[in-house]
Amino acid sequence: MYTYLTLLAAMFILTILLKSPKFKGLIGEKFVSYRLNKLDNSKYFILNDITIPSVKGKTTQIDHIVISEYGVFVIETKNYNGWILGDERSEYWTQVIYKRKEKLYNPIRQNYGHIQALKALSPDFEQIPFISIISFSLKADLKVNVTSEVIYSKYLIKTIEKYNESVIPQEDVQKLLQTFQSASLQDKKVKKEHVKAIQQEMVDKSNTIAKDECPKCGGTLVERRGKYGPFKGCGNYPKCRFIHKHA
Repeated sequence: MYTYLTLLAAMFILTILLKSPKFKGLIGEKFVSYRLNKLDNSKYFILNDITIPSVKGKTTQIDHIVISEYGVFVIETKNYNGWILGDERSEYWTQVIYKRKEKLYNPIRQNYGHIQALKALSPDFEQIPFISIISFSLKADLKVNVTSEVIYSKYLIKTIEKYNESVIPQEDVQKLLQTFQSASLQDKKVKKEHVKAIQQEMVDKSNTIAKDECPKCGGTLVERRGKYGPFKGCGNYPKCRFIHKHA
């Protein structure tokens, strides 16, 4: 009886964990880490789950960085299911599961912030290419209109290896690796503060939008209608291109 109840409790906990976005994200990152280990370790140097200072004076967490003579690959992993709808420039994408819709911050924009943080750490290497890759699990059905590398995880190695022109000297590859390793914040407290800061930033942004204020430039948000339905756009357009799509 005790064993049966223990098994039920374990299954209940596992069910809750599998529904947790944080846990699902962790599974996705571990799966991508496993795939990245198939790269030639004499040419590609991998950093997983690092937190570094951001250009805004805060911190930013990066799922994976692959440093090589062919470029620096910055990889954001997404372990989502359902349809994923979005385009290159929109602030948010949409996840559709049957009739339920959820917003997610455009991962291309998210990864752009990661790359800017890495560039700030390596000002002596202005000419090196940073390649953004957004890797979705096979559970997702991608319906996105993009020119960036937004791929399924099974194509990750193939996508990286298609960049085969040597553009970074080996000594610079090692310098970049050391720079990013040295900048990595390993303290668990720092990582917790990073998560809290992101959550607070999202709350502040939502409150600003609710008051019809543009969180980007402070302008007034105006109701508009596009081919995908109604949205709020900054009144300072085209100087400010912030838009907020209705849920």
